[in-house]
Amino acid sequence: CQKWVENCRRADLEDKTPDQLNKHYRLCAKHFETSMICRTSPYRTVLRDNAIPTIFDLTSHLNNPHSRHRKRIKELSEDEIRTLKQKKIDETSEQEQKHKETNNSNAQNPSEEEGEGQDEDILPLTLEEKENKEYLKSLFEILILMGKQNIPLDGHEADEIPEGLFTPDNFQALLECRINSGEEVLRKRFETTAVNTLFCSKTQQRQMLEICESCIREETLREVRDSHFFSIITDDVVDIAGEEHLPVLVRFVDESHNLREEFIGFLPYEADAEILAVKFHTMITEKWGLNMEYCRGQAYIVSSGFSSKMKVVASRLLEKYPQAIYTLCSSCALNTWLAKSVPVMGVSVALGTIEEVCSFFHRSPQLLLELDNVISVLFQNSKERGKELKEICHSQWTGRHDAFEILVELLQALVLCLDGINSDTNIRWNNCIAGRAFVLCSAVTDFDFIVTIVVLKNVLSFTRAFGKNLQGQTSDVFFAAGSLTAVLHSLNEVMENIEVYHEFWFEEATNLATKLDIQMKLPGKFRRAHQGNLESQLTSESYYKETLSVPTVEHIIQELKDIFSEQHLKALKCLSLVPSVMGQLKFNTSEEHHADMYRSDLPNPDTLSAELHCWRIKWKHRGKDIELPSTIYEALHLPDIKFFPNVYALLKVLCILPVMKVENERYENGRKRLKAYLRNTLTDQRSSNLALLNINFDIKHDLDLMVDTYIKLYTSKSELPTDNSETVENT
Repeated sequence: CQKWVENCRRADLEDKTPDQLNKHYRLCAKHFETSMICRTSPYRTVLRDNAIPTIFDLTSHLNNPHSRHRKRIKELSEDEIRTLKQKKIDETSEQEQKHKETNNSNAQNPSEEEGEGQDEDILPLTLEEKENKEYLKSLFEILILMGKQNIPLDGHEADEIPEGLFTPDNFQALLECRINSGEEVLRKRFETTAVNTLFCSKTQQRQMLEICESCIREETLREVRDSHFFSIITDDVVDIAGEEHLPVLVRFVDESHNLREEFIGFLPYEADAEILAVKFHTMITEKWGLNMEYCRGQAYIVSSGFSSKMKVVASRLLEKYPQAIYTLCSSCALNTWLAKSVPVMGVSVALGTIEEVCSFFHRSPQLLLELDNVISVLFQNSKERGKELKEICHSQWTGRHDAFEILVELLQALVLCLDGINSDTNIRWNNCIAGRAFVLCSAVTDFDFIVTIVVLKNVLSFTRAFGKNLQGQTSDVFFAAGSLTAVLHSLNEVMENIEVYHEFWFEEATNLATKLDIQMKLPGKFRRAHQGNLESQLTSESYYKETLSVPTVEHIIQELKDIFSEQHLKALKCLSLVPSVMGQLKFNTSEEHHADMYRSDLPNPDTLSAELHCWRIKWKHRGKDIELPSTIYEALHLPDIKFFPNVYALLKVLCILPVMKVENERYENGRKRLKAYLRNTLTDQRSSNLALLNINFDIKHDLDLMVDTYIKLYTSKSELPTDNSETVENT
């Protein structure tokens, strides 16, 4: 503001403070370089923090014949400046006199309505209010720092501190550190506060954290609203300080045409599916302010026990918003997704065991090396395959399309390695590792586990290639949509002949158990339930057919129909808009028929047919040196895409469907950072508020907005700054 006053030569404003200029005057955007202006918001134009007005054309009026009616800029003499200042002082004195008279008049006429006839100008802040705002700003800065650096607010547990000692928590310690570093605002507050008082109470910390979380989330949601269309994704249920929460992510295409997947918060998990559906909808629409009419996709990555509940959530949202298609998520392999959704307890237990085995060997390089050595011995006659399996073991192989094939092939190596660690006579492993190896070895050598993984391997072999294509190139996804009928036909054929198929599967499981010297027997819970029942002639084979094979095949058929609904398949057929797919179809495509479902999303639906014709002609008669864009990402970044507004709108909507993979890994930060936060933070130290600050550490934040929001919500102007403090035991 001062730069503007100097360069515009406004002597009448030279005596104004920067705060007064900022509060009562507005600068024209033409004085700023375009790089200094941020226009991501539909509601306001925001200057960057380091923005200074640098554009001042003081000579254009000389050559402009139409400028005679505009204000002219001229050099003022010292006498003129003195006159202007004196005039300003006189005007101020007059206003003060009038203000006093008005106050007296109001005092004599109390029946008159307060505020009538008064100036609507915002009164300048008092010194006390300014100091309070600066103090609150310092508190917010510390909270944001703690969130970004993943520092828990509490330091030591009460029972860890010896009696007679007082150890401040991390927040209080950072406050004191800043005071000792010479921060005057905090020092002044410290000097005027009682000795045994906390600078910021737990209640105030919680309130301020909620505001931090809300403001930072709003930055992302503002971009989502600008984009209009979005999809909602939830990840697996996580434990935050002893309570289960669902992480929620949002997918959208930003103004630079990049598909982004951002973490926006946690939803407290509810055991009742109907209540969960209501709370999920309420949080998204009312608390976060997203219009679900613009939601075009929903996907829920959950572990076995929660799958059926999230399907209820999906169906309730579909009832209200038919275009919010329920889909698979690109970050999860189809076979993993299907296995997690099977409502059979044995499958849930087996999947948990597989994850634990993978995590166990990734605890240290020494454990992986031990597994490598066992694989080398077992695959002496097939060294190439042995090398491949070693590389697979070093990755997170449980999320692969062929995870169950890998597991069956590796099972002997895993058993021998776990057994060796547990019975090592050289005592190379500590008791914790040896004990864990014993437990896991017992789990993977249980006959119930063997049958379960063999059945899953065989059933999911019918969907493996289909699922792999869904995570492939855009053309692979397009052609996969057309192959679903064949996949369902194969699975229905298996269901019709389940007796024969199950016989082969059970024989394979029995042979594997024999190879590993595992006793074939029914689960203990079943034997105990039928103890003394002489009429029970149920064999192991028929038991696993009825309790495992039949429900697994039936469920996978139904799940595929649910995930790939008619609307979803129609949407995937629209991928023929991508030029490379168009080329593979010899430019003989019919997107218009499939695009009907998105007709209301188009800017000019009446011209869709003509526009699609032009789009096909453009690529059919391209130059020989021009390659066809192979992904939606490439098509959206074409320089002339804006000349095809309907195609552009369709591509944006297709891009955000959860089944489509994020082409540029730079914009898939939300999920990766969420996993990193959960991996690096102890369960009892996790905080839903701090997690959002940590995961979205690069999102810009407005401290002034946070302070103003806090004052508006939790304090009043008459409230003393120290009202939010609380007394602690003076030790």
